[in-house]
Amino acid sequence: MAQLKITQTRSVIGTKQNHRDTLRTLGLKRVNDVAVREASDIVRGQVHTVRHLVTVEEVD
Repeated sequence: MAQLKITQTRSVIGTKQNHRDTLRTLGLKRVNDVAVREASDIVRGQVHTVRHLVTVEEVD
């Protein structure tokens, strides 16, 4: 499967607790943190939840 490179680009200050929990689940703690995850449906759903806080690139 392909992998996704997820980079946190915005701060979680002032966001909902759900968004903070989702970022933590993805392995992101602070701005400019990067996590590489398998492109499963679960991960894509999590990225969709916090799409305004992250950028995503596909890695081969």
